[in-house]
Amino acid sequence: MKKTEPAIKRTVLPNGIRVLSERAPHVDSVSVGIWVQAGSRWEDPKTLGISHFVEHMLFKGTEKRTAKQIADEMDSLGAHLNAFTDKEYTCYYAKVLKEHLDVAIDVLSDMTLHSVLEPVEIEREKNVVLEEIKRHEDTPDDLVHDLFAQGLWQRHPLGYAVIGTKKTVKALTQERLFSYMAEEYSPDNTVIAAAGHLEHEQLVDLTARMLGDWTGAHSPSDRESVHPVAQESFIRKRTEQVHFCIGAAGYAQTNDDKYTLAVIDSILGGGMSSRLFQEIREKRGLAYAIGSYSASYKEAGLFAVYGGTSLASFDEVLDLTRKEFRSILKDSATEAEIERSKNQIRGSLVLGQESMSNRMSRMAKSEIYFGRITPLDEIVQAVMAVSRDGITRVARELFSDTELALTAIGPFKTAEAARR
Repeated sequence: MKKTEPAIKRTVLPNGIRVLSERAPHVDSVSVGIWVQAGSRWEDPKTLGISHFVEHMLFKGTEKRTAKQIADEMDSLGAHLNAFTDKEYTCYYAKVLKEHLDVAIDVLSDMTLHSVLEPVEIEREKNVVLEEIKRHEDTPDDLVHDLFAQGLWQRHPLGYAVIGTKKTVKALTQERLFSYMAEEYSPDNTVIAAAGHLEHEQLVDLTARMLGDWTGAHSPSDRESVHPVAQESFIRKRTEQVHFCIGAAGYAQTNDDKYTLAVIDSILGGGMSSRLFQEIREKRGLAYAIGSYSASYKEAGLFAVYGGTSLASFDEVLDLTRKEFRSILKDSATEAEIERSKNQIRGSLVLGQESMSNRMSRMAKSEIYFGRITPLDEIVQAVMAVSRDGITRVARELFSDTELALTAIGPFKTAEAARR
């Protein structure tokens, strides 16, 4: 019997770039990304937002392409070009027809290695980012998540907002941007990932040709210990609703209890059948938006319930949410809830495979956090192995009243906030 070639392959180039691919010949497109392990996690208080700002600037022109030429070249192919910055990585990605993979890698590598960062463009883009910050601050249902993380992790860099602050963004200079890129953008700190209709050897050859001469080595920064704080914070703002996050520290990427927490997340607030949605929205009509989420990083994680409700019903919604925490903690969950949540997570993972961008992202994140590509079956098996006893144990670790943190933005009066 002929041996089947693995769909997912990994190669490390001589300069340290890790090249990952997943072949899916049933599609006519390829999603490809350059992932640099640089994000707000490694910024200092004086340069908050620099990772995000560099991401913006890499679209503003290179030694051989203007910003318009970058846009025109990709648009003329019907391609999609974009980027995003997170706490522990920045990704520049493109989705193209299979025959245009070489153009995509050429443009992405040109942006990564040869951006000119012209001072006039820096000043212009500062205004753009400052407007982005203002919009963020004017959107309490977005802002509350950053403030919750900041309160939970205090002065630890994981609590920094990716977008930065007005003060730090205004202070950025061309010299500082180049210095930052020299420190963080290096081949051994970079992953190239692609999924779709391609051959691995093709991706390796293109990467070697366009990025193989890239030199330099990354010096990892010292890591500060994470010490979560269960504090309550009420921010007065003229809004129609109270927007809140209540939750606790979660688990790092390397902690398998993250799978148990994922099941708890699904049970509590992971969809229309979740406890919080049914109790707070469907049964009582107290909120339009109510749900939960978890996030995991290299050293730590968090779990939070987010909701938006009127000031008059805020205390009731908060009490109902705490009641569900206590219920999971004391009585765990029913076998039916656990089974439904496992299937929900499994279905989401499998259906996500229909997107080449999701496949590309999953490979890259797996490489960044584990140094290998974790098979989807391995993740599904870990989720399906979650037990009722495990759920009780994790809930007791995370959801005691003394461990819960709360951040709320709304039309509070000082005395009202103090009584809560």
